[in-house]
Amino acid sequence: MVVCNLHIVSLKQSISVPAFLAGLRKHDVKPIVQAQVLRWMILPTQLSAGYLLSRNIQWHLLLGLNASDSIPSSLQQHVEAAWTASCGVSARVLSDYAKHNAALLNPSPGSVKPAQLPAVSDTSNSQNLEFSPELENWIAKLAPPLRNHPVSMLNLLAFNEGKKDQYIKYGTEFSSRVGARHGGNVKIAARVVGGEDQQAQHDGWDEVAFVHYPTVKHFAAMSASPEYQEVNRKYRLGALKDTFILCVAEIDDDGQLMGGRGIKGKL
Repeated sequence: MVVCNLHIVSLKQSISVPAFLAGLRKHDVKPIVQAQVLRWMILPTQLSAGYLLSRNIQWHLLLGLNASDSIPSSLQQHVEAAWTASCGVSARVLSDYAKHNAALLNPSPGSVKPAQLPAVSDTSNSQNLEFSPELENWIAKLAPPLRNHPVSMLNLLAFNEGKKDQYIKYGTEFSSRVGARHGGNVKIAARVVGGEDQQAQHDGWDEVAFVHYPTVKHFAAMSASPEYQEVNRKYRLGALKDTFILCVAEIDDDGQLMGGRGIKGKL
């Protein structure tokens, strides 16, 4: 097991995302994951909610750093706020991550089927991982480079007592019945570690999952599918004490979107 730290970062107005990333490079800090925050898909309701939500902070970046790396002190003055989850990850997963991620971000032509969004139900609730009118409206307003671009979902998970095995069944059913059909691919699955001085573990989170989707429309189509909702209601909802999902788009050092079958654009 290798420890890596996932940092959700809010930057002060005095610095841009590319300038901050250039500062990391200057100090030889090379993120494993480097992404710009797009939107909360599911909000935490208990754990970490006060820090992540109550101050109306605009979060800008998700950074995945090796445990030996940290945000340099010279850049800390540009950080408005940060929240960290320390994760125990398979060494093999991290060593293969760059190659695996590049293949997901740049699929071969014709290998990804377009997502078909069904009619949305007025009773759907995003918090239950359903395709809601709110999500439909957000997708419709996205600029085309983002609407048709690969995204990743950072999932933080806290289990109800005795329900972890139930969630494991959800993961198995998701992988075998639903995920691949909609392009969902788990890139990192990890256990929250680090001791009581680490934010995520101190707040009570148990696990992390970082999941790729070909576009945000594929994520929405999955959440709207009857197959997914059967698995969601049977195994996932009752297993979780709390959760959040943060949608991000991976970027290069200049703030440009990475991958996307030739679609390029700056966030």
